[in-house]
Amino acid sequence: MTSIVLTPWWLRRRPVAAGAGEAPGSVAPTAILDWRHERVQRLLADARSAAPETGERPLLLAAHRLIGERVHAVYALDDAQPASRTLGLRRGSCSQRLAVLEAVARAGGIPTRVRGLLIDGSFWYPRFPRLRRLVPDTVVLAWPEFRLGQEWVGVSELYAPLGALGRTNPAGFTNTGSQTLFEALASTAVDWDGSTCGADGCSSYDLSAVVRRDLGRFSSRDELFAAHGQTLCPPARIVAGALLGRRSAA
Repeated sequence: MTSIVLTPWWLRRRPVAAGAGEAPGSVAPTAILDWRHERVQRLLADARSAAPETGERPLLLAAHRLIGERVHAVYALDDAQPASRTLGLRRGSCSQRLAVLEAVARAGGIPTRVRGLLIDGSFWYPRFPRLRRLVPDTVVLAWPEFRLGQEWVGVSELYAPLGALGRTNPAGFTNTGSQTLFEALASTAVDWDGSTCGADGCSSYDLSAVVRRDLGRFSSRDELFAAHGQTLCPPARIVAGALLGRRSAA
């Protein structure tokens, strides 16, 4: 059982319309992706130094590793928190840490956008086995995409194609244990679309069954949350954030 009481249930989160235009993406700073801040600029410089070679993808991989090392995984709930604040606090949720990665990308001249996914709350049951009744009915997930060369690359395939990641870790992402969704990207296939399914059936890392709706693509996570709201309504977000904002997710 999940709860809709704590969510902005009055919002009409409709799936993306067929034939809807693609979001162009951007490198512009936003309230969340405040990449002009000195903390983001410092992380960009460190990522450039840590990257084994020049190029857009090596820069993003180095930034992802540095964020994993410097920003502790917690159950924070404010998806609109600026990337600079997450870096200052040195802790953040998967969504907040992904926002930091996007901010670094934009700071380095790499356009980003997000795909909005409405994920079934039961996906988080393994994380909160005793609090299932308080788990939101659905979770709004901003899944980043990066313009590398002439194509958009989802964060799921930043390290390698899904098939290669799946062969490395056939179990896929189970949302249990110390590995969070942010860390999983380096070694585990995260397939929201069932794109790894074939004539013989679907892979063990196919997560399409937990996707309630595809909300479409937005040029920034700011636009996504402005259109569909965050997972929890403001009062619930404040209370839950105070209780869980420092609790380790790893």
